[in-house]
Amino acid sequence: MNEMTELIAMIAGPYLFITGCGFLISQHFYMKMIEEADKSDPILINLSGATHFIVGLLILVKHFTWSSATEIIVTLIGCAATLKGALLIVAPALALKTDKPSLYKLYLSSTVFIGLGAILTYQAYGPLFGLTL
Repeated sequence: MNEMTELIAMIAGPYLFITGCGFLISQHFYMKMIEEADKSDPILINLSGATHFIVGLLILVKHFTWSSATEIIVTLIGCAATLKGALLIVAPALALKTDKPSLYKLYLSSTVFIGLGAILTYQAYGPLFGLTL
C-alpha cells in the first residue's frame, strides 16, 4: 500500500467506522436528520457541499489509484465525496431529496460504513501493531 493510501485510510477508516456506529446507536437522531434534511439552513447545505467537494478533490488529486482493494476503496471515497459536494452545490434540492427514510436503509448504510471503516482501519493501522492478513 502506498503512503497516500495509508494516510487517507488512517483518516477515513476510523471516520467511517464511527459514523456507522453512530447510525446504529443514535438511530432516532439520524432518522430525524434524514427526514428534515430539506429544512436545513441553506448556508449549512452549501458549506457541507463545499467541504465534501474539497475533501473529495483532495483525495482524487493525490490519490487516483486502482491497484489494490484498499486503493480502490480510497479512490471511490474520493469520487463519492466529490460527487456529493458537487450535487449539494449545484442542485441542493435534488441532493437532499430522499425517499421516505427507513430503518432498513439506515442499517444498510451502517453496515457499509462499519465494514469499509473496519477494512481501511485494519489496513492502515494493522501493520503498526504487527497485524497482517
